[in-house]
Amino acid sequence: MTTFSFALNGRRKTATKIYEKSIEKLILLAALTATVSVFLITVFIFKNGLPIISEIGLKGFLFGTEWKPGNGLYGILPLIAGTLSVTFTALILGIPTGIACAVFLSEIIADKPAKGFKFAIELLAGIPSVIYGFFGLKIIVPMIRETILPIVQFFDPGAKTTGLSVLAGGIILAIMILPTIVSLSENAISAVPIEYKEASLAIGANKRETIMKVLIPAARSGIIASVILGMGRAVGETMAVLLITGNVALLPKSILDPVATLTGTIALEMGYADFTHQQALFAVGIVLFFVIMILNLIAQFTAKRMGINP
Repeated sequence: MTTFSFALNGRRKTATKIYEKSIEKLILLAALTATVSVFLITVFIFKNGLPIISEIGLKGFLFGTEWKPGNGLYGILPLIAGTLSVTFTALILGIPTGIACAVFLSEIIADKPAKGFKFAIELLAGIPSVIYGFFGLKIIVPMIRETILPIVQFFDPGAKTTGLSVLAGGIILAIMILPTIVSLSENAISAVPIEYKEASLAIGANKRETIMKVLIPAARSGIIASVILGMGRAVGETMAVLLITGNVALLPKSILDPVATLTGTIALEMGYADFTHQQALFAVGIVLFFVIMILNLIAQFTAKRMGINP
């Protein structure tokens, strides 16, 4: 009986080891597939985009102020400026709103109502971007033209806009990045040990001081991570921005000016582009690749300077 038990246990251990090895190999295969896929995509983009950059010159391509493919002009500075202006507008609007909403859900509202709010916020992440674009086109754009423009004209009589603008794109992107910022920030704040909160209240701090000076600093690693992911979403968004920014390749002088973005230009023009034009659009993809990389590096560097490891 004892011999049988030992044999059975040995078989179980062997089966467990085989199972664990199989899972490890599957995970390794998934990781390698993802890595190789990214590498192949990068090679493909660079292979198709570098020839036009070599022909035009890196300086002329990056700092040229005219994007007119029909005339052979491929300066993408207006596209870069449009992308950055819309992204930073979205971050300025979305980060404070997202963090405030996360604090509200984790520390202010009761648990049962909070679940309803969380469900609604999670639904925002599942809405197709083109729907956000239609919403912006029918609600945000007319609001800017009919409500915000008269206020601006009170201070600047020469101001004008159709509503298709940096501001419209920034507002829609701010709404779109809210689920990412709210969910990750709320999880980070909720994960702060309860002892931190109790200790703060015990020494006489009120609830506001506890949230601002204890909970948020303690959760800042997760909050910074949410901002980085939200920024990546904002930079890479296409359809919503394509519908409401105006798609005019000019350097914006105010947030009421129309702009064209890197992603929007690729999506809009790839369908009818000739060979040289296609190469230029692939080169735009290369620049977008580096823009996202640089923004992420800046965020990582800022986090490390603050003593955070997101």
